Amino acid sequence: MKSLLVFDFDHTIVDGNSDTWVVRCTPKKKLPDWLRKKYDGKHWNEYMQSVLSYIGDQGIKEPEIKQVMESIPYCSGMVDLLKFICQNKDKVDCLIISDSNTVFVNWILEFTNRRLAFDSILTNPATFDERGYLRIKNFHSHCCPQCPDNLCKRKALNDFVAAQQKVGVQYKKIIYTGDGANDLCPIESLEESDVAMVRKGYKLEKLINEMVEIDSCHMRPFIVIWSSGEEILSYLKTYLT
Repeated sequence: MKSLLVFDFDHTIVDGNSDTWVVRCTPKKKLPDWLRKKYDGKHWNEYMQSVLSYIGDQGIKEPEIKQVMESIPYCSGMVDLLKFICQNKDKVDCLIISDSNTVFVNWILEFTNRRLAFDSILTNPATFDERGYLRIKNFHSHCCPQCPDNLCKRKALNDFVAAQQKVGVQYKKIIYTGDGANDLCPIESLEESDVAMVRKGYKLEKLINEMVEIDSCHMRPFIVIWSSGEEILSYLKTYLT
């Protein structure tokens, strides 16, 4: 029976935020104040559509955006980790759940030939329209009060696992790797046999520490703190070999 590796994308696989990295393709490599002020702290997908429309209004086309996105760096050790995953596909399935979009994630992975490490990518669908503007849609709808309107990673993960079970695939362990606040919801749904790989110094670690200290709650999955892909790789080598 295989294990399921689940990865966030921004600040986990790549060492940056793909949604903010794209701003580097604008003439001043930053957004005007009026546009930055449009973000209300809640509806990120809607805000990003405004950003992408602004980029289109500047006459910036797909090849220029792609070139900028391909320059985003991977986290230290992550390339070697993905190579290891490719070499052990008989033991693991690998999944991305990200609040980025299909165009950005696929561009970045394909540029470095890392797409084959992943069996599925669950993120907001995106396409270029007839004017050459990048348009994004919500990944799904859900009723989770903890997550943004466009994506609940817990629901995305549970739906994927349920779909796999329908075709006869079951997982003995889920190993979830992430860094951000939106990774807490799926981690809370994990079992004691599962593992949460939490990036050191980022929001997810802070939230988990607060839950444990203030509420005296017990996180069911085993928690591993990581700072680099090498540490994740070391854990996987011990577990899988």
